[in-house]
Amino acid sequence: MQRRDFLKKGATAGAGAVAATSIIGAPAIAQERIEIAMVSTWPRDFPGLGTGAQRFAERVNAMTDGRIVIEYFAAGERVGAFDSFDEVASGNAQIYHGAEYYWKGKHPGFAYFTSVPFGLTANEINGWVRFGGGQELWDELAADFGLKGLMCGNTGVQMGGWFNKEINSADDFKGLKMRMPGLGGDVIAKLGASPVSLPGGQIYENLVSGAIDATEWVGPWNDEIMKFYEAAKYYYYPGMHEPGAMLAIGMNNDWWQGLSKSDQLIIEAAASMENEVMMSEYMAKNGAALTRLINDQGVELRQFNDDVYDAFGRASDEVYAEVVEHSDLARRIHESFLQARTDIGGWTQLSDQAYVQQRNRVLGM
Repeated sequence: MQRRDFLKKGATAGAGAVAATSIIGAPAIAQERIEIAMVSTWPRDFPGLGTGAQRFAERVNAMTDGRIVIEYFAAGERVGAFDSFDEVASGNAQIYHGAEYYWKGKHPGFAYFTSVPFGLTANEINGWVRFGGGQELWDELAADFGLKGLMCGNTGVQMGGWFNKEINSADDFKGLKMRMPGLGGDVIAKLGASPVSLPGGQIYENLVSGAIDATEWVGPWNDEIMKFYEAAKYYYYPGMHEPGAMLAIGMNNDWWQGLSKSDQLIIEAAASMENEVMMSEYMAKNGAALTRLINDQGVELRQFNDDVYDAFGRASDEVYAEVVEHSDLARRIHESFLQARTDIGGWTQLSDQAYVQQRNRVLGM
């Protein structure tokens, strides 16, 4: 081969290699910037609940290098806390962050996707939603309202609440005005209480003013921040109403279906991460906060006795009997929940519960 022919062919090949490299190495066609309005049921910067929602929004922004931008609106900044559902269902905003049991007036099935009386712990509800048919039922329920829901946080087992008087029997609930949303509120109503549903930002003022006599909120970390100890003396545990309170993002379903698969996965990943991070934060901070409440604020920690808990159980049976009569979907959600409570709960009893009992016995805790 003549030298000039070799150089000519080499140059041609080199040009082809450069062209191929530029095609392979070139970034994909730039995806369109996506701007999202996200509303919330929580006060801005409220530890755990509010900051968890804000972390989710910030995480999506960071994961996409700003291609997907979520503008976050805390409760009252764009719409009221309990208007978040309609704001997203209507398409006026794309995402909300809240507790699904706030929407039980729309359909009682929503309560199961936060927490229900004598329900699932955080680990158990994760198992049910991800692998026990819960997500599929949630999708069916939410789609009827133009929504798509995903797990996005959990506060774990909640306390029973703050009371201005001792609770020694079920009769002590008669005439009590207590802030308690969800099906738990329906349970105490069966005992003669008047359940009140208030967003977090309005609880303290109502408790201090006497507009309500008692309240549940979350647990020691959040309750200390809210200073409920200034208005109520007795702090009861455990809460039968929220043994594993899952938080969620709800998205406008038409908007969600219009996203690319990769963008859907990004949002799912960010929500799943917050589901784990929020629970870890509550586990890390509740114990120390409870110690401060008792030692520094003089709070009297009390445990509901068996008679009170038995009354809770009987009342919850009545509530569930009404729920399943609501619709076929409500019945199927309840039946799936019951199966999960039996199967997953049975394993919890033999694993986590049995171990912790023996660990604490050996250590004298």
